[in-house]
Amino acid sequence: MLLSTKTQRYTVDKLPITSAQSPLPLPQSHFYPYNLLTFAPMLRPRYNTDKTLNSRKADIQPLKETLQALVNAYKLQGKLNEVTIVESWEKIMGRAIALKTQEIYFRHGKLFVRISSAPLKHELVMAKTKVIDLINAQVGVKAIEEVVFL
Repeated sequence: MLLSTKTQRYTVDKLPITSAQSPLPLPQSHFYPYNLLTFAPMLRPRYNTDKTLNSRKADIQPLKETLQALVNAYKLQGKLNEVTIVESWEKIMGRAIALKTQEIYFRHGKLFVRISSAPLKHELVMAKTKVIDLINAQVGVKAIEEVVFL
């Protein structure tokens, strides 16, 4: 079977293949007795064909649910509600009231708001329950129990 001294030639299913053309490392010193169909699995890319390994695990959850579980585990929902109220104060109450607001902070479920205008503060004290309802509606839960205007 040796045709030349530089390249050995092998016959695979009556098709000549040289060692330079072969995708497999062919031995240089003796006759290669196997055809390439024997090593067909070695020629294909190795993909995972086992469907049980490719399937998703049952405990995989959407990111939204995972983050919500994380917030609940670390008990951060109250703080997130407080930050949401402070950040959306202008949206809830309007620009005119937001311009007169000097300071907003929380203590033990109470919202403290410092207003620079006395007449505006008096109007807000009279509409305290409506302000509490607007704020809780914005957050979606009962985040505050009382509003104190300073």
